[in-house]
Amino acid sequence: MLVYHVGMHRRDRLSVAASALAALFDAAAVFTGILLATWLRFGTGFVRTLHDRLAWVRERFPLIEGPPPQHVYLGGAIIATLLFLWIFKTFGLYARPQTGTFGDKIPRLFRATGLGFLIAASLAFALKNRAPVSTPVVLLSVATVTILLLLERYALFRWELRQARNSPVASRVLVVGADSVGESLMKALQNEPRLRAEVVGFLQTDPLRQDAAVPKALIRGSMEDLPRLLQEERVERIVVADSGLSHQEMVKIIMLCERNLVTFSLVPDLFRVMTSSMDIQFINGIPLLGMQAYPLDAFANQCLKRAEDVLGALLGLILAAPVIGICALLIKKTSPGPVFYRQERCGRSGEPFTIYKLRTMRTDAEVETGPVWATEDDPRRTRIGAFLRRTNLDELPQLWNVLKGEMSLVGPRPERPHFVEQFKEDISRYMWRHVSKPGITGWAQVNGLRGNTSIQERIKHDLYYLENWSLSLDFKIMVRTLFARKNAY
Repeated sequence: MLVYHVGMHRRDRLSVAASALAALFDAAAVFTGILLATWLRFGTGFVRTLHDRLAWVRERFPLIEGPPPQHVYLGGAIIATLLFLWIFKTFGLYARPQTGTFGDKIPRLFRATGLGFLIAASLAFALKNRAPVSTPVVLLSVATVTILLLLERYALFRWELRQARNSPVASRVLVVGADSVGESLMKALQNEPRLRAEVVGFLQTDPLRQDAAVPKALIRGSMEDLPRLLQEERVERIVVADSGLSHQEMVKIIMLCERNLVTFSLVPDLFRVMTSSMDIQFINGIPLLGMQAYPLDAFANQCLKRAEDVLGALLGLILAAPVIGICALLIKKTSPGPVFYRQERCGRSGEPFTIYKLRTMRTDAEVETGPVWATEDDPRRTRIGAFLRRTNLDELPQLWNVLKGEMSLVGPRPERPHFVEQFKEDISRYMWRHVSKPGITGWAQVNGLRGNTSIQERIKHDLYYLENWSLSLDFKIMVRTLFARKNAY
């Protein structure tokens, strides 16, 4: 949820301790990883044995003989550790409290680690004449340091989560606005235990926009009750969820927060129709607020995405060919009809194309009903079809669509024209998901939003993907797809 903050930002003891421990454990992981790589190179016979067996490596990369110069590697480990800590701080890896899953942290950790190794290796080889550095030590350090960082970061993530759940509330929140946005904010805070925030109540600004999901017991009054509630409930943060307030009312709340040392936050009105980050441009000192361009709008990113798709589709088709062949035999044996299922879907810019899947339903599945969603225990599925849908194997032929350029490996799932015509009129921002190619898998699907699930939630996840696209996010989604089973029917 997009929230703007104004006011004081307090860091409690748990946040300070977590930041300090993260820096301490990162330093230990980097330092230990480099020394471990040095030991693997010089203290074991592994590298020597491997070097002797590979003739082309032996000819091109002679090994440094003799015992390692201890002062060089010890000093290098200390310098590299300080370098990594500075880069990690620059990447915001010590900011607390954190939100999201551990998987969400991995791409940024990899980017910071990669930059650290790039700079450290460049320095090491630039000074090689003065201080001999073993190439195998540098290469082994990439593996040892990365593994140790992942292990200690995961352990710290679990520790922070457990400590947050067992610690008292750190922020008492009063929400101004008792509509659907306020209710969504309450759920978001409840789902992030590390924020240790508690919604102590809602102030009703417009009875007509009150959402039934907001508990009546939490509606503490109207705007006139705000000064009293600040004192009685020891409020530490006010979040204005109803940005339809007048300018006068908004200024009054901000000034009240300032006098009482309460943090002020605002959920923009645009949250109702958008989720993207904001872009601010200044023209002669006048700020213009707009939406940031999608990462895939950049030509370079489009080239990277297409290269990923072509390489992934070629490798996928080679690996999937035997699986598709076995599935084809099982489909033929268990039900009459064709092996492959062709269906029209909407692709980039809403252009129609033919999608290919392994057939999982009877050939007359929609003769009487027309286009409908698949449901759990759908009677139209064939015996083998239920298994194929549950394991996502029915999607494998779409690798051909990817190779043809009609789809991507990862992206918003393509929908049938029948549903597109229906949703584009009823669902805000629905057509924005068509600004890129559809994907075999996507952020919504790996989060269980498939089949007969909320279209609004799918759109939020699809737009999140488009607004935060990166190769590392694509890789994370592809890995999670292997284990995604929720609502796969």
